[in-house]
Amino acid sequence: MKFIWLLILTFFACNSSQEKASNEKTQTNSDHYQVAFLIMDGVYNTELTAPYDIFQHTIFREGIKPMDVFTIAQNMDIVTSFEGLRILPDYSFQKPHPPIDILVVPSAEHHLDTDLLNDKMINWVKEVSEQALFVTSHCDGAFVLAKAGLLDNYASTTFPSDIDTYKEMFPQLNVLDSVLFVHDHKFITSVGGAKSFEAALYLCQHLYGKEIAKSLAGGLVIDWDLDKLKYHVVQEDK
Repeated sequence: MKFIWLLILTFFACNSSQEKASNEKTQTNSDHYQVAFLIMDGVYNTELTAPYDIFQHTIFREGIKPMDVFTIAQNMDIVTSFEGLRILPDYSFQKPHPPIDILVVPSAEHHLDTDLLNDKMINWVKEVSEQALFVTSHCDGAFVLAKAGLLDNYASTTFPSDIDTYKEMFPQLNVLDSVLFVHDHKFITSVGGAKSFEAALYLCQHLYGKEIAKSLAGGLVIDWDLDKLKYHVVQEDK
């Protein structure tokens, strides 16, 4: 009998500790941008880690509003990237999580098919985007934004070899090709791959100015000159 009571007390104590830890984790610094990276099985390493690296390094720059970066998935199970990297999400989008100022949607293996059938994920993206200051995608992450109906009135782009599929699947969209990224109001969509670095640096230059962006690029040994890039700005939000 004592053993049973011990198990019950242990169960409630663990739940209480986990709830306390969860509550503490969702407390955020209002002086920082809260940046969420939506991840799922099959996420591509580069489209995740390139902007993550750029944004995370803002905490080492003085005189700006830096970014707190975190990953978020449908649940707290380990996410395995397309290349085999195993990632433990920071949050589940089905449970309390920090308010999101900037949403990043990296590309994933099934963003052209089965991921678009995930109503919970699509609806969450749509809901978060209503309050977010910026919503960005890399490579085929644009398909998720388009499926959520977020890009119907905005110009966008995606991975070069998927442009035709993108146009066919979403004929109502204004799709631009032969550019590295497109900025239209709060939405920034990029071709992805290694050019995800450039799109992330562009947002940093938009928020912090040229010198900060150049400093962030230098920290990652990137030769940064926005004037030399082929991109398209329709309308800026700030």
